[in-house]
Amino acid sequence: MYWACAQTEPRREAAAQHLLGLAGYQTYLPRLRLLRPSRGGRKIETRPVLFPSYLFVWIAAGWWTARWCPHVVRLLTAGDGPMHVPAAVVDEIKARERDGLVELPKPPGLKPGDRVRVLAGPFEGHLALYSGMRPRERVLVLLALLGSERLVELAKDAVEAAG
Repeated sequence: MYWACAQTEPRREAAAQHLLGLAGYQTYLPRLRLLRPSRGGRKIETRPVLFPSYLFVWIAAGWWTARWCPHVVRLLTAGDGPMHVPAAVVDEIKARERDGLVELPKPPGLKPGDRVRVLAGPFEGHLALYSGMRPRERVLVLLALLGSERLVELAKDAVEAAG
Protein backbone atom coordinates (compact mmCIF):
# COMPACT_ATOMS: atom_id res chain seq x y z
CA MET A 1 0.00 0.00 0.00
CA TYR A 2 1.36 3.41 -0.97
CA TRP A 3 0.47 6.91 -2.12
CA ALA A 4 0.60 7.65 -5.85
CA CYS A 5 0.10 10.92 -7.71
CA ALA A 6 -2.62 11.28 -10.34
CA GLN A 7 -2.56 13.99 -12.98
CA THR A 8 -6.06 15.25 -13.76
CA GLU A 9 -7.60 17.29 -16.51
CA PRO A 10 -7.26 21.03 -15.84
CA ARG A 11 -9.67 22.23 -13.12
CA ARG A 12 -11.11 18.71 -12.75
CA GLU A 13 -9.34 17.71 -9.54
CA ALA A 14 -12.54 17.69 -7.44
CA ALA A 15 -14.45 15.67 -10.04
CA ALA A 16 -11.62 13.13 -10.28
CA GLN A 17 -11.45 12.97 -6.48
CA HIS A 18 -15.19 12.25 -6.29
CA LEU A 19 -15.09 9.55 -8.96
CA LEU A 20 -11.99 7.92 -7.46
CA GLY A 21 -13.83 7.84 -4.13
CA LEU A 22 -16.79 6.13 -5.79
CA ALA A 23 -14.35 3.56 -7.21
CA GLY A 24 -13.15 2.80 -3.66
CA TYR A 25 -9.91 4.80 -3.57
CA GLN A 26 -8.86 7.04 -0.71
CA THR A 27 -7.65 10.37 -2.11
CA TYR A 28 -6.04 13.51 -0.80
CA LEU A 29 -6.49 16.86 -2.55
CA PRO A 30 -4.72 19.53 -0.49
CA ARG A 31 -6.17 23.03 -0.74
CA LEU A 32 -4.43 26.27 0.13
CA ARG A 33 -5.79 29.08 2.31
CA LEU A 34 -5.18 32.41 0.56
CA LEU A 35 -6.36 35.85 1.58
CA ARG A 36 -6.87 38.15 -1.38
CA PRO A 37 -7.73 41.84 -1.21
CA SER A 38 -11.11 42.81 -2.63
CA ARG A 39 -12.11 46.14 -4.13
CA GLY A 40 -13.43 47.41 -0.81
CA GLY A 41 -10.12 46.78 0.91
CA ARG A 42 -11.43 43.73 2.76
CA LYS A 43 -9.65 40.42 2.42
CA ILE A 44 -11.51 37.44 1.00
CA GLU A 45 -10.45 33.87 1.63
CA THR A 46 -9.93 31.69 -1.44
CA ARG A 47 -9.26 27.96 -1.44
CA PRO A 48 -7.29 27.01 -4.55
CA VAL A 49 -5.82 23.56 -5.05
CA LEU A 50 -2.23 23.40 -3.75
CA PHE A 51 -1.02 21.40 -6.77
CA PRO A 52 -3.23 22.31 -9.75
CA SER A 53 -4.14 19.27 -11.88
CA TYR A 54 -2.72 16.76 -9.35
CA LEU A 55 -4.03 14.75 -6.42
CA PHE A 56 -2.78 11.90 -4.27
CA VAL A 57 -4.34 8.42 -4.49
CA TRP A 58 -3.88 5.67 -1.89
CA ILE A 59 -3.15 2.44 -3.78
CA ALA A 60 -4.18 -0.52 -1.64
CA ALA A 61 -4.71 -3.19 -4.30
CA GLY A 62 -4.79 -2.56 -8.06
CA TRP A 63 -4.09 0.76 -9.72
CA TRP A 64 -5.60 0.25 -13.21
CA THR A 65 -9.07 1.41 -12.17
CA ALA A 66 -7.57 4.63 -10.82
CA ARG A 67 -5.61 5.14 -14.01
CA TRP A 68 -8.70 4.87 -16.22
CA CYS A 69 -11.03 6.87 -13.95
CA PRO A 70 -12.78 9.77 -15.74
CA HIS A 71 -10.88 13.08 -15.46
CA VAL A 72 -7.62 11.29 -14.59
CA VAL A 73 -5.07 11.87 -17.37
CA ARG A 74 -2.46 9.50 -15.95
CA LEU A 75 -0.76 8.26 -12.84
CA LEU A 76 2.84 9.46 -12.55
CA THR A 77 4.92 6.37 -13.21
CA ALA A 78 8.33 4.96 -12.44
CA GLY A 79 9.04 1.94 -14.60
CA ASP A 80 6.02 -0.32 -15.08
CA GLY A 81 3.85 1.06 -12.28
CA PRO A 82 2.86 4.20 -10.43
CA MET A 83 5.61 6.16 -8.73
CA HIS A 84 5.48 5.80 -4.94
CA VAL A 85 5.05 9.10 -3.12
CA PRO A 86 6.65 8.77 0.33
CA ALA A 87 4.02 8.81 3.08
CA ALA A 88 6.20 11.36 4.89
CA VAL A 89 5.56 13.87 2.07
CA VAL A 90 1.79 13.54 2.38
CA ASP A 91 2.04 13.62 6.19
CA GLU A 92 4.10 16.83 6.02
CA ILE A 93 1.44 18.52 3.86
CA LYS A 94 -1.32 17.34 6.20
CA ALA A 95 0.65 18.66 9.19
CA ARG A 96 0.48 22.17 7.71
CA GLU A 97 -3.33 22.07 7.55
CA ARG A 98 -5.47 24.25 9.79
CA ASP A 99 -9.22 23.56 9.55
CA GLY A 100 -8.67 21.43 6.44
CA LEU A 101 -6.65 24.04 4.51
CA VAL A 102 -2.88 24.22 4.08
CA GLU A 103 -1.28 27.36 5.46
CA LEU A 104 2.11 28.10 3.97
CA PRO A 105 4.62 29.96 6.13
CA LYS A 106 5.23 33.58 5.32
CA PRO A 107 8.44 33.87 3.32
CA PRO A 108 11.22 35.62 5.20
CA GLY A 109 12.10 38.90 3.69
CA LEU A 110 10.89 42.42 3.38
CA LYS A 111 7.80 43.81 5.07
CA PRO A 112 5.90 46.92 3.93
CA GLY A 113 7.68 49.99 5.29
CA ASP A 114 11.17 48.42 5.34
CA ARG A 115 13.96 50.61 3.93
CA VAL A 116 15.55 49.24 0.75
CA ARG A 117 18.39 50.29 -1.54
CA VAL A 118 17.91 50.16 -5.31
CA LEU A 119 20.74 48.13 -6.88
CA ALA A 120 20.08 48.48 -10.61
CA GLY A 121 18.36 50.65 -13.16
CA PRO A 122 17.93 54.42 -13.39
CA PHE A 123 17.30 54.71 -9.62
CA GLU A 124 20.46 52.80 -8.62
CA GLY A 125 21.77 53.92 -5.23
CA HIS A 126 18.51 55.56 -4.11
CA LEU A 127 16.90 54.59 -0.82
CA ALA A 128 13.21 53.70 -0.86
CA LEU A 129 10.49 52.11 1.26
CA TYR A 130 9.30 48.62 0.37
CA SER A 131 5.60 48.70 -0.45
CA GLY A 132 4.73 45.18 -1.56
CA MET A 133 5.16 42.32 -4.01
CA ARG A 134 3.65 41.91 -7.45
CA PRO A 135 3.31 38.79 -9.59
CA ARG A 136 6.27 37.68 -11.69
CA GLU A 137 8.92 38.59 -9.09
CA ARG A 138 8.31 42.35 -9.15
CA VAL A 139 8.40 44.62 -6.09
CA LEU A 140 6.77 47.98 -5.42
CA VAL A 141 8.89 50.64 -3.72
CA LEU A 142 8.09 54.18 -2.68
CA LEU A 143 10.79 56.57 -3.92
CA ALA A 144 11.19 60.22 -3.01
CA LEU A 145 11.81 61.97 -6.34
CA LEU A 146 11.84 65.69 -7.11
CA GLY A 147 10.10 66.62 -3.87
CA SER A 148 7.30 64.04 -4.06
CA GLU A 149 6.87 60.32 -3.45
CA ARG A 150 6.35 57.95 -6.39
CA LEU A 151 5.37 54.28 -6.41
CA VAL A 152 7.82 52.43 -8.68
CA GLU A 153 7.75 48.77 -9.77
CA LEU A 154 11.16 47.06 -9.98
CA ALA A 155 12.59 43.56 -10.44
CA LYS A 156 12.83 41.66 -7.14
CA ASP A 157 16.62 41.32 -7.44
CA ALA A 158 17.03 45.06 -8.07
CA VAL A 159 16.54 45.91 -4.38
CA GLU A 160 18.12 44.88 -1.10
CA ALA A 161 17.37 45.67 2.52
CA ALA A 162 19.10 48.84 3.63
CA GLY A 163 20.63 48.46 7.08
